Amino acid sequence: MPFSLRKIPFSVQILLGLVLGVALGFLARTNDLSWLTTTLHTVGSLFIQLLKLAVPPLVFTAIVVSVVSLRGVTNAARLALKTLMWFGITALISVSIGIVLGLIINPGKGVTLDLGGATPPKNTGSWTDFLTGIVPTNPVGAFVEGNVLQIVFLALVFGAAAMLVGEAAEPFVALNRSLLAIVQKALWWVIRLAPIGTLGLIGNAVASYGWDLLAPLAKFTTAVYIGCAIVLFVLYPLVLVLAGRLNPLRFFAGAWPAIELAFVSRSSVGTMPVTQRSVERLGVPREYASFAVPFGATTKMDGCAAIYPALAAIFVAQVFGVHLGIGDYLLIAFVSVVGSAATAGLTGATVMLTLTLSTLGLPLAGAGLLLAIDPILDMMRTATNVAGQALVPIVVSAREGTLDRVAYESAGQRDLTEPEPVAETRPELSPVPA
Repeated sequence: MPFSLRKIPFSVQILLGLVLGVALGFLARTNDLSWLTTTLHTVGSLFIQLLKLAVPPLVFTAIVVSVVSLRGVTNAARLALKTLMWFGITALISVSIGIVLGLIINPGKGVTLDLGGATPPKNTGSWTDFLTGIVPTNPVGAFVEGNVLQIVFLALVFGAAAMLVGEAAEPFVALNRSLLAIVQKALWWVIRLAPIGTLGLIGNAVASYGWDLLAPLAKFTTAVYIGCAIVLFVLYPLVLVLAGRLNPLRFFAGAWPAIELAFVSRSSVGTMPVTQRSVERLGVPREYASFAVPFGATTKMDGCAAIYPALAAIFVAQVFGVHLGIGDYLLIAFVSVVGSAATAGLTGATVMLTLTLSTLGLPLAGAGLLLAIDPILDMMRTATNVAGQALVPIVVSAREGTLDRVAYESAGQRDLTEPEPVAETRPELSPVPA
């Protein structure tokens, strides 16, 4: 019988790509094979470019369709409010974990770096830029520039207007459903290339950085990974058990393909179709999942907007010898909970970091110290983001009594790499009265 890659589970394919990428990266670095490093960089970059290409139409159509679909959900306003509430609760706990971990590890103490070479990043964030940047001056420009935050704003406005207009807006809604189905189909083709993209991304990271660059920042890198791991494997399971009365092992069995893809792709939005499929197969009603997951993919960032900026602010303050007080730590928590939409689901969290640093009055050049290792950090940050984006809809559904617990307990037993028709809907599940 002829050999077929389809017979190998998708998660195993990604793992093979990861192992092979590390091996090729070390080979390129130890033997100074510039052609191999260039090849790995090109392969990884093309994969990320393909993911980014789908982001503007995917975000707009997904949010428009999800907002309109709330018409068929009982107590839609309450569900939306509870979703936001759990986003905020988990973000607040996550940033608290980051602050406590930073005070214990002290990632910037004893670190000797060339501060003269640290320059502020080109893309920086401030509260003024954040607030004024939500509303686009040119709708077309938002799509051309790939400004996800502005695209989210436009989609929410158009979706809400279409929901209120009703029948007259059906052609517009139908067009968006069709476009969403087309974009998701094309994106699934890209996702099937994830093992190859993993090989290139991981291989290039190893070949380019190795341990030489990581050594001075090893404590900070370790702190970020430990912080994200605590959120991922301690906080989230506790929330599932205490708030949803759910088995965390079943959650990870069902959500792992999305978490795994997020780790290698470094894109919450690019992972969104897999996240939504995972959430639906974990028993969340499709009408609610189609709202909560796209919304979370652009605003729910416990890795990039909670753990990372908290640790990075403490790191920068210690490197530059700036004392942080209780008020400063409260400001970090506030920025993390309120400003997480600034990360907008794209790779990297530079804007969120500079927003935090500028709010605290810390040197923006401090962000430049961390740019070199950002890809290494971003893998774990994004995996944490996506896990949180899958967690909240499940917890809300469990508390509302709409979660299919039979589907939840059998999660992880089916392949997620083949998309289902977007237009297909489940029978509406009404909340069970408390």
